[in-house]
Amino acid sequence: MSRLRIAAVIPARLSSTRLPGKVLRPIAGRPMVEWVWRAAHLSGLMDPVVVATDAEEVAAALGARGIPFVMTSPDCASGSDRVREVARQIDADIYVNIQGDEPTLTVEFFPPLLALFERPEVQVATLAVRCPPQEADDPNAVKVVTALDGRALYFSRAKIPFDRDGVGVGAYRKHLGIYAYRKATLERFAALAPSWIEHAERLEQLRLLDNGIDIYVAGAPRDTIGVDTEADLERAEAMLTGMRGGAPRTA
Repeated sequence: MSRLRIAAVIPARLSSTRLPGKVLRPIAGRPMVEWVWRAAHLSGLMDPVVVATDAEEVAAALGARGIPFVMTSPDCASGSDRVREVARQIDADIYVNIQGDEPTLTVEFFPPLLALFERPEVQVATLAVRCPPQEADDPNAVKVVTALDGRALYFSRAKIPFDRDGVGVGAYRKHLGIYAYRKATLERFAALAPSWIEHAERLEQLRLLDNGIDIYVAGAPRDTIGVDTEADLERAEAMLTGMRGGAPRTA
């Protein structure tokens, strides 16, 4: 792995229908996106670690805090398109796409993700955790089923695999939306047209599977709090306030 150059890109849109301006919302004294950047930067596994945005307000906030960023086109349809645009400016062997609304990520998440690239057949890597029982039926918690070698068989918002005989599934697996791509695969992915199954599930990663591009899944150390609502923001605040580097607790 040491001979591979690994760049991390954090797509950060300012617009959000459910929580407007969320990437700049303060959590424990820092904008949300800064928590994500710090986790990736402090891992020491990726260089550079940049935020990709099309919003001047985000760029100004990042610049004021000394966080490197790349301005990307407002026409980018998805985070992966934004990562590809950055890849055309920053050369690397592997690009890690980290969502800007995952403030509870820590340095421990990156070693298992990147270790998958020690296997030459791995072109795309991602992470999953045991799905909390209360989220198994939640369509916002994406489930993944993998083969014995870690290769993803399918991702779905549905509860998969289906327990037909009611014998009990040992554990459903919840997908975490962090991806790493070899450069050629990132370019190929972004050039592909969305597939019908991607449209049906509203899951971009299905475009890869539909085109015969394997995704390998590593286990993450724990679940994260992806922030989409005010309630999510409050949970992240409670967690990060007590973490090293967060705002001090008040009596």
